[in-house]
Amino acid sequence: MTPFPTITTERLILREITPADATAMYEYLSDPEVTKQMALDPYESPKAIADEEIRWYHSIREQGTGIRWGITLKDQNIVIGSCGFLNRAKQHSRAEIGFELHPAHWRKGIASEAIQAVLSYGFHTYKLQRIKAIVDPANTGSRQILQKHGFIEEGRLRQYEYFAGAYQDVLMYSILKTES
Repeated sequence: MTPFPTITTERLILREITPADATAMYEYLSDPEVTKQMALDPYESPKAIADEEIRWYHSIREQGTGIRWGITLKDQNIVIGSCGFLNRAKQHSRAEIGFELHPAHWRKGIASEAIQAVLSYGFHTYKLQRIKAIVDPANTGSRQILQKHGFIEEGRLRQYEYFAGAYQDVLMYSILKTES
């Protein structure tokens, strides 16, 4: 495998996440306000994050189905969120984008800056034609960020995910390379 690509923006460094980042990630992945948007239960320990979430990040890269960057501020080396691709279908030049951020950093443009960098990587390095996003209809913050970056709402996927004891609807968004 090639070395993990690091992406630098004006305020951020997007880098590979390692098991050493599990404690920092626990600060936001144990928060129900963050994990409900991901259709996950809050993590109960940094070890669970290392064993499940970080292991998953590594496995999707090894399988060629995605890549996930840790979001860090340039002046700190602490993971405050992640952003990347999953469900990549190389033969169709498409993937799904996902992201989350520690609530202390919401509404500061950090998620938007990370998404812009990851979209550029997806269209230019991954050679994607289409990038989709699946969002909880109640997650107005994520919906606004996606729309800001040119994503178009394509429709509602009824009872698409099972979470918290019930089937949940989600909204499908997408952006094409020609629209970026």
